[in-house]
Amino acid sequence: MMNPLDFINLTTISVVLMFIGAIGVIGLVKPLDKILMFSLMEAGFFAAVVSFRYLDVAFIIALIGPISIIVLLLSVIKITEIRQKNLEDS
Repeated sequence: MMNPLDFINLTTISVVLMFIGAIGVIGLVKPLDKILMFSLMEAGFFAAVVSFRYLDVAFIIALIGPISIIVLLLSVIKITEIRQKNLEDS
């Protein structure tokens, strides 16, 4: 008889994280919630790359990932400021 805990490994956890993150990005409305879900999806992608032992690619993802999230946050903040300014002008 197969143990149900054998199904839980790094690959399945990373696929579940990517799936939940993708559904969250599609389904949520608020931009900051989308960024959080994108981070969750990115964590799943990072774990999948590590589980397939592409450690050189994982190193680059670990360096570039936080920078991309910061750029995304800055763009969301700027878009929010522009929208508020346009609402005040109208």
